[in-house]
Amino acid sequence: MAISSLIPEFNQILQQKLSIVVTSHTNPDGDAIGSSLALSWVLKKMGHHVHVVIPNMYPAFLAWMPGISDIVIFEHQSKIAKPLIQEADIIFCLDYNTLKRSGATADDLIASPAVKYLVDHHPNPDVDDFSLILSVTDISSTAELIYFLLSETGNDHLIDQPIAECLYVGIMTDTGSFSHAIKHSDTFRVTASLIDKGIDAERIHRLIYDTLTENKLRLLGHAINNRMLVMEEYRTAIITLSKADLKQFDYQIGDTEGIVNFPLSMAKINLAVLITEKKDHVRLSFRSKGDFSVNDFAREYFEGGGHHNAAGGNSSLSMKDAVNALIKLLPTVINDLDYQYDLL
Repeated sequence: MAISSLIPEFNQILQQKLSIVVTSHTNPDGDAIGSSLALSWVLKKMGHHVHVVIPNMYPAFLAWMPGISDIVIFEHQSKIAKPLIQEADIIFCLDYNTLKRSGATADDLIASPAVKYLVDHHPNPDVDDFSLILSVTDISSTAELIYFLLSETGNDHLIDQPIAECLYVGIMTDTGSFSHAIKHSDTFRVTASLIDKGIDAERIHRLIYDTLTENKLRLLGHAINNRMLVMEEYRTAIITLSKADLKQFDYQIGDTEGIVNFPLSMAKINLAVLITEKKDHVRLSFRSKGDFSVNDFAREYFEGGGHHNAAGGNSSLSMKDAVNALIKLLPTVINDLDYQYDLL
């Protein structure tokens, strides 16, 4: 699916100097932050007045990224963020397909009179939320989509080393270090062009993946050893982390990043679910192999969505009841989960 109404208008709408806010989804990840910072740098080079506003704090492993200290975090800086959103001429909405996914900023974004432009790679965008849309679902990441937008509009010459670093982080993290979500060879061509800008790919990988705290590593071990339920009959593994678990290991934002992927390394597991207890709800992260769409599953049963093989959702049930509700659903989808890869 591709909706590209933004591309023909991009240069035209930016001819005059504007007040622009770049936003991302709640619990921003490497792609959300990388694409937002990259676009903000480009827009500043064009002479615009630009701020990045995100709903809540980013993970600590992204704290080194160029320009990240200038990001306005809505949950902590709402008195600054609200006027920026209200007075913006344009709001770019990156890496989410509906304003509902913008978390704490959602109400202000909806109320803002600014023109809203979507740049995203998730399926089923809510087209009524946005004025112009660039939506490409078979691309690795929103960061790669930003590169595509700049290239198609003749602005890729503005990509310097800091911007290239931000785009590289987005692509690398959303592909799991280039292990999934790569639908075409252009992803590697874009990556090569970013490396040609002078970035140190090895250093960036270390900054993202080799900066674990002891508590985060012990939380991972605890999750797998003590909190993982494996149901081979349903090709499914479920990991649960309660508020007490998180407190025990001094949880920081980003500490559960990637935990849900580990059960999929088992040959007989095709669906992995991480259920995390929050203050007033539980959060579910879904990952799958092959043809089983966790996007559809999360949309239908858990008020969520995402990608075909990676999605999230929420439940107002207790942790125990949410787990039971999930287990009751597994027999209804076993036909879609009951397959095994030929590894030879």
